Amino acid sequence: MVIKVYIASSSGSTSIKKQQQTVLGLLDAMKIEFEEKDIAANEENRKWMRENVPEDCRPVSGNPLPPQIFSDNQYLGDYEAFFEARENNAVYSFLRMTPPPGSKEAEALAKQEA
Repeated sequence: MVIKVYIASSSGSTSIKKQQQTVLGLLDAMKIEFEEKDIAANEENRKWMRENVPEDCRPVSGNPLPPQIFSDNQYLGDYEAFFEARENNAVYSFLRMTPPPGSKEAEALAKQEA
């Protein structure tokens, strides 16, 4: 399972740049391995990302914007979904990963199962 984060290295949007930095920085801080897929420098990445974001997750008009997050080829969500998972201490669940023992998320799951 590989986490893939689709980004735009040359985005003119400050908010997109900040969102990308937030996602990549948190994954890095949590020591979660991931691949950056640049849609600005690689047309194949752009095409793949746009084709694989589910219809119900696309904006009403225009194309899906980065960052978009996948596990292998399974769509996980965009920045908003990632941010919500972070706020709820559920990043590992969002990424379809088992939280490490001792993490807040692992403790919360243990309480739910008890």
